[in-house]
Amino acid sequence: MIQYKSDVEALNAFVEKYNELNQEISKVIIGQQDIVKDVLISIFSKGHCLLVGVPGLAKTLLVNTIADVLGLNFNRIQFTPDLMPSDIIGSEILDETRHFRFIKGPLFSNVILADEINRTPPKTQSALLEAMQEKSVTTGGVRYDLDNPFFVLATQNPIEQEGTYPLPEAQLDRFMFNVWLDYPSFREELAIVKNTTSDNKISLNKILNKEEIVFFQDLIRRIPISDNVLEYAVKLVAKTRPSSEFSTDIVNKYLNWGAGPRASQFLVIGAKCHAALLGKYSPDIEDVKAVALPVLRHRIVRNYKAEAEGYSIEKIIQHLVNH
Repeated sequence: MIQYKSDVEALNAFVEKYNELNQEISKVIIGQQDIVKDVLISIFSKGHCLLVGVPGLAKTLLVNTIADVLGLNFNRIQFTPDLMPSDIIGSEILDETRHFRFIKGPLFSNVILADEINRTPPKTQSALLEAMQEKSVTTGGVRYDLDNPFFVLATQNPIEQEGTYPLPEAQLDRFMFNVWLDYPSFREELAIVKNTTSDNKISLNKILNKEEIVFFQDLIRRIPISDNVLEYAVKLVAKTRPSSEFSTDIVNKYLNWGAGPRASQFLVIGAKCHAALLGKYSPDIEDVKAVALPVLRHRIVRNYKAEAEGYSIEKIIQHLVNH
């Protein structure tokens, strides 16, 4: 049983653990500090994360490394066009006693890497919906609870669109963050090539265990937030909705759809976690702004006019944050 004298002492311990996590992860992942921070925020906020980037940016290695240092079970599912829901959830078999027995699929783990999630048809993609929202799966009329903690970290290649199936809006909305990975800098790439072309073996220490992760997840939820910060987060989401009372001319001109209430929830919990990582005991407006881009990026839909004039989602979100 994890016990601290107060939530303040627990938050200080959380900051120490986060710094230790960063040190361990940096043994394997060079650069990408902001990406690592966003993934860890989504994990401690009980959220899921969609990682978008071209091949070769160590998306799979990043997820594997984070699962390792967190002391969690990890399963990778390679999404392909012929993948079936039963390949993810599991299936019932007739055993030697002529009774049906459920064999659990790879979804029954703590960290699930859904590799190239947009390569599988919507029927199979939808198999993740209940798992991501309810932390359970239902098959044969029986509900099975998933392990706790449970996270889906999905990857997507933004370049190659042939043979892919766009993720439904309902599925995209289940992801707390949509994080874009960029190419490393010249110095970072030098270090990456040097480390990966030698025979150096890196051993990682486990910084946390399941019990500690669940404890810190609950701790983040207990962090107080002032009314003005809460109102700012909800109003920021409301601004993304065309023709709403808070929408701006740019939103009315360039957006078809805005973000829903789940975006407000993720903005608040993400701001709480971001504040905690910085050693603050309550989030402010700057913490909301810090998580606005990955929370809103996949929840607002541009119209043809925005695409024709080269008005990007990022530019619109930046406008709303600065407005």
